[in-house]
Amino acid sequence: MSWLDNKLQYRGQFSLGVRSIPVEPEINLIPFIDVLLVVLIFLMISTTFTRYQELAITLPTANGAASQSELKQIHIAVSRDGRFAINGKVTDRSQLSNSLNVLNKDNAIQVNIDADAKAPHQAVMSALEAARDANLSNIVFSSQTTKK
Repeated sequence: MSWLDNKLQYRGQFSLGVRSIPVEPEINLIPFIDVLLVVLIFLMISTTFTRYQELAITLPTANGAASQSELKQIHIAVSRDGRFAINGKVTDRSQLSNSLNVLNKDNAIQVNIDADAKAPHQAVMSALEAARDANLSNIVFSSQTTKK
């Protein structure tokens, strides 16, 4: 019911206290949608899009044949709480480089770093630094295959 219909209904009556029927308020959605579209356009224009640079790397393939030469290996184990062991003997971080220097008698040594999946990153980096300090460059990280 519009306002004009309400006035026409009471036209013939003479009363000072005329009660009108309350009109329900309406929400006009068109200006609301217009404002939201303007905000959306503003956000789209003001957002900066960054591109991540990627390196084009072709990964090597490996055959299933075993290697012919046997290399002497040093196993550095890094535990979950950041402790180290070289070939099964627990060692301190400060003695890690010295122990690797003692074991590095020839250059044909391969260093296997067996780090726990939850080992701190700093502990693994300490093992790499100790291998670098001992002039060991053939470093391999051990991993476990997933069961299917």
